[in-house]
Amino acid sequence: MGTAPVAVPHLPIGSRLLVPVLAATGGSGRTTVSHLLAKGLAGVADTVLLDLAPRLASSWPPHLAPQRATGLAVLPPDQPLTRTAVRQACAVGDTGPHILSDTRAWHAPPLLDLPQLPTAWYQLAAIGGWQAVVADTPHPLSHDLLTARHTGTRALTRDWYELPYAIPVLCAPATADGIQSLIQATKTLDAEALPLARTVIALVGTSDGRLPAPLRTTLTTATDRAAAIIHIPHDTRIRTQGQATAHPRPRLRHATTRLTDAVLNTAHRAWGRPLPLAPQPAPLP
Repeated sequence: MGTAPVAVPHLPIGSRLLVPVLAATGGSGRTTVSHLLAKGLAGVADTVLLDLAPRLASSWPPHLAPQRATGLAVLPPDQPLTRTAVRQACAVGDTGPHILSDTRAWHAPPLLDLPQLPTAWYQLAAIGGWQAVVADTPHPLSHDLLTARHTGTRALTRDWYELPYAIPVLCAPATADGIQSLIQATKTLDAEALPLARTVIALVGTSDGRLPAPLRTTLTTATDRAAAIIHIPHDTRIRTQGQATAHPRPRLRHATTRLTDAVLNTAHRAWGRPLPLAPQPAPLP
């Protein structure tokens, strides 16, 4: 399960840590984990959260609407972009991270040219110059990998894993069905030779209380090669107030710290401390 966490310094200028947040099924707490992680990383790095879901399938636009951020719709996919333009399209939360989403009204035309390839999102984050990039990904991990295997296409999950300095976070609800989907996901990752040792698991509580002992045993046995397992406690404030709640409970704040440290320490074990410099986008002519 990896070594004990150690103190983590700020990420160096010129580095770029990528954290795709993945899930095997819906209802896995993926967006909650993405938000917590972006807030945690904002304490040590210039951070952006990329909302990859279509607008009407995302919980972000209603929370970001009061800021009147221009959002993804003002970033033409077929023209060169500047750092200023990309950053101005973002909403900025009180806790620090930039959030890039399609923030238009619900009845606006859908963004049919929203990029699908992880490389396009990575390039967008590189143009923006962020040191930490959290990607809230909507595709189902196991289905994506299995479909790619049987159709001979590239899986989005594989592309996320293979981008520079990527530490994926795999989310699952802390229920019997959630743990079963998590086990299937880890088996699929293993079958596709994707590194569990570079994967942090976030087990998201759906109610107060601990997992029953048999489920804890199953979870430990099935995920013993993952980089870390972090338990995210249930917080009724998120259920009642949404992702934008400004005052999560202390237990959730502590879990956010543990999750952030697990991601950073996994990155440092994989690539050294400090992180190497990231690839840079070509300058505009």
